[in-house]
Amino acid sequence: MNVIKALLVFGACGVAPAFAQNTPRPEFEVATIRPSAQGIQDGATAGVRIDGAQVRCAALTLKDYIGMAYRIKLYQISAPDWIGSDRFDIAATIPAGVPPAQFPEMMQRLLEDRFQVKIHREKKDFPVYVLEVAKGGLKAQESAPDPNAADTKAPLAIAGSGSAQGISVNLGRGSSYSFANNKFEANRVDMPTLAAVLERFVDRPIVDMTDLTGHYDFALPVTDEDYRVMLIHAGVNAGVSLPPQALRLLDGASTPSLFDALQKVGLRLDARKSPLDMIVVDDSRKTPTEN
Repeated sequence: MNVIKALLVFGACGVAPAFAQNTPRPEFEVATIRPSAQGIQDGATAGVRIDGAQVRCAALTLKDYIGMAYRIKLYQISAPDWIGSDRFDIAATIPAGVPPAQFPEMMQRLLEDRFQVKIHREKKDFPVYVLEVAKGGLKAQESAPDPNAADTKAPLAIAGSGSAQGISVNLGRGSSYSFANNKFEANRVDMPTLAAVLERFVDRPIVDMTDLTGHYDFALPVTDEDYRVMLIHAGVNAGVSLPPQALRLLDGASTPSLFDALQKVGLRLDARKSPLDMIVVDDSRKTPTEN
């Protein structure tokens, strides 16, 4: 089923590191913004790479950039449809003396200056799944130590690619996940990251309430039917334009085999309602000002 020809990161914002916010907001030394030449429907590779002072962002939507800038997930952004479909490449330089950890603050300045993005914040009740440890305790084993995972000098690369054969996303610093051959697999992920990644494949946000602090490896098999439904959810969340017949498969669909697979590793998803922060985009240019 050629539904997700290019499932991208995801919402890189949903799994980005928690960057510090206790210093004055900096800005990029220089930045170039261009419409992406590669099409999301044509098997594009998208993501973020920070290597020293150099930042490269490829084939991400303005909604993705807003999510990264304000440390918020895509479903918590209310904006016109084009903000989640038009894609841009950004190349920027971090000024000397400014740590890469302040990437979100620099992205805020860039979006405000070049796209004239104006936002306000509010709260909204969402139907969510709460990720919890199941009765009997966690059965998954912690990941083996990775000597390279803590190398903060190594480039931070977050990138994803997809095809009819499956999806593969590198989350950086030894973490990754894939979805192919009726199986979701994740390597060296913590629980907030697992929740952020899994919610790409289901019908509502996932809130981590496990209180677990380790990193784990997971292999979660699903049925053929659930695999198709999860791919369609992932496509919708990635901004892929899907035909009506594919979207109709989501009507009343659930993914019971994913829930069963989580139970076997000692986790459960519980449906609830929860108030979550929202970013509302009040105004934005469709075309950024000149480089």
